[in-house]
Formats: sequence, structure tokens, C-alpha cells
Amino acid sequence: MPYSNVIRALLLLLTLVLSSLIWAVAHAQAIPPPPQVPVRAYVLMDYQSGNLLADSKGDERMEPASITKLMTGYVIYKALKSGKIHLDDKVTITEKAWKTPGSKMFVKVGSQVPVDDLLMGMVVQSGNDATVALAEHVAGSEETFAKLMNQEAERLGLKSSHFTNAPGLPDPNHYMSAHDIATLTRALIQDFPEHYSRYSVRSFKYNNIEQQNRNRLLLTDASVDGVKTGHTNTAGYCLVSSAKRNDTRLIGVVLGAEKEKDRFVASQALLNYGFSFFESRKLYDANTPIVTTRIWKGKENELPLGVIQPLYVTVPKGQAPQVSTTTTVQPKIVAPAQKDQPFGEIVVKLGDQEMSRTPLVALQEVPQSGWFGRLIDAILMFFYYLFH
Repeated sequence: MPYSNVIRALLLLLTLVLSSLIWAVAHAQAIPPPPQVPVRAYVLMDYQSGNLLADSKGDERMEPASITKLMTGYVIYKALKSGKIHLDDKVTITEKAWKTPGSKMFVKVGSQVPVDDLLMGMVVQSGNDATVALAEHVAGSEETFAKLMNQEAERLGLKSSHFTNAPGLPDPNHYMSAHDIATLTRALIQDFPEHYSRYSVRSFKYNNIEQQNRNRLLLTDASVDGVKTGHTNTAGYCLVSSAKRNDTRLIGVVLGAEKEKDRFVASQALLNYGFSFFESRKLYDANTPIVTTRIWKGKENELPLGVIQPLYVTVPKGQAPQVSTTTTVQPKIVAPAQKDQPFGEIVVKLGDQEMSRTPLVALQEVPQSGWFGRLIDAILMFFYYLFH
């Protein structure tokens, strides 16, 4: 090919690449800032990826009021799942539970109420009496139950949360952050889907008293299916909302609105913002090999690595092609290997911005080989790493 033709071909290729880039920039949707909402703090989180789409004072410690009952519920659902308690258990209502101030389910002192009913009284009616009765049933006392709440908070990685009571009564040492609340809500939906449906129930009747769910978004937005309101004079009006449209679920948290209606207006604005300007993409399925690496001195020579949960990323609409992933694997892996044991990580980036880091874990157990196999691998390892 003549030299001039080569130059012409290269120029044509360069023109095509530049045109593609210009088209991508022109068609990428500009993301406006989040709406201004009249609350002290808020976050908007994508449920699948855990990515924050909007955040204002999201890590500041604040009084959570009855949103506390999400953690109370989490601990109770865990006790149910383990078989420690059962939905048909009859709980005797103590005088302490009956006297708990604030919103009530109106249970009677000395009566026996099934756990299932008390859960509906806590979730739908936000009954403080029901909440304390459940805490006492699980842990013997509300004080001991609060310790379980703090243990779960630590395990879930809630860095700005501490609990002193089950219903969320005001206390200087009782606090959460908006970010922690969203993280807890995500865990609750993931870990206990069989109980999450309680949060969309619009009313519940007990003792001939019917009370409406205080979450008005359940009535005005068909995509909303939870989650919990909260209010005290010092905390203001608070709301955790979750909505699913098509395959996308978002979690919104607003704290400290001065007027009751403001928490609903703010939550709706944040949810609409997220659904309008962001999209989630699944990058990898759970328990599916992403990379396979050498394992030494094992009954198997290869170890498949993947992720425990499906890996998603949430990005502004139109920018999904800019997402990239990088995997790093521990350079020397020696048996035994346990299933779900981490041996590397996946870094997800949007352009140059890091979005997430997720552990790469063993998808199967690999026990040690016999002494002869370990001896052979020890020799092979020596020469392998000598030249690598």
C-alpha cells in the first residue's frame, strides 16, 4: 500500500474515533444537582449497588426517633430466622412495655399477644409498647436488647449509630446517620424479604382500634413499598422510603423536617431525581467464576474466584460505557482455602472515579493435598517464584 494511502487510512480512523467520542459526549445526559429539600440531612442510595446518588450531611449523627425500629426489627427477624422465637409465640405484656410513652398499639398489661401481631403493631402502627414487649421477649430486657442492636450495628458497618432503647425515644447516646439508616434498610430488605412486605401494609387493627400507616407515600406513589416514619419534637419529621420502578430500587432517607408534609415532599423529590437521572447495571452474577487462579498444595490446582452477592454499579444515564473493572488476586495462594474466603478484589471505576471495591472470594473449598502432593508443589513453587 502506498505511503499516502496509509496516512489517509489513519486519518480516517482518527476521524471516526473522534466523531464517536464527540457523539458520546453530546448524548451523555448532564446530571443536575439533587433537589433542594427542607430537611437537616438526607441520602439517596441505589439498593442493588449501594452507591449513594445524593447526600447532604449523610454521615452526621442525628436523632432517628422511630426509624430506630428498623434496627429493632432487624434483630427480631434474625431471632425468628434462627428459631430462637416464633411468630406464634405468646408474649406477656409487662407494665414497663405498657407504660412506654409515645405512639401505641394499645396492648393491655398482663395480656398475651402473638409475636406476629406485635410486629404489625411495631411496623404499621409504630407502637412503642409493642416494640418494648418484643425486645423483652427476645432478650429478657430492653437494656440487653439494646446491646444486641449495637452488636448488629457494628457487624453491618454502621459507623455513626448507637442505641440505648428499642423504640427510639430521645437519649443523648441514641443516634444514627442518614447513611447508616440507608445501609440498614438495604440489609433488612436483602436479608429478610419475607418480612419486608410488612412495611407496605397501609393499616392494622388491634383491640378494635385501627391505625393507618403514617407513610403517606404508600398512598400517593404506587412504586413505594416502605419503609418507616419517625418523629419527636427534637428529631423533627423523618422518613425512610423505598421504591421500585422496573428493575431499579432506590432508598431515600430524610431527617429533621420541620413540617410533617415536608418529609413526604422531600422523599418524593429525591426518589424522582434518582429514577430520572441514574441507572444500575449488573457487572457480575453471584457465585459465578470471574477469574481462576493457581492454588498450591491443594487437592485441586485451580481456585475459582467470584463475588458473594451480584455486583452492580449505578451511574448517570448514558455513562455506562465508561464503567471499567480491574481485578487483583493474591499472588501466592496455598491450600487449604475455605469457601467465601477473600483472595483479591474487584475495583469498579467510572472513568477515573473509583465507585466500589468488592472482595473476590473462593467459590469452593480446596483442602490440602497429601504429603507427596505438597512436596511436589513446594518444589514447583520454588522454581515458579524464582523465575516470576
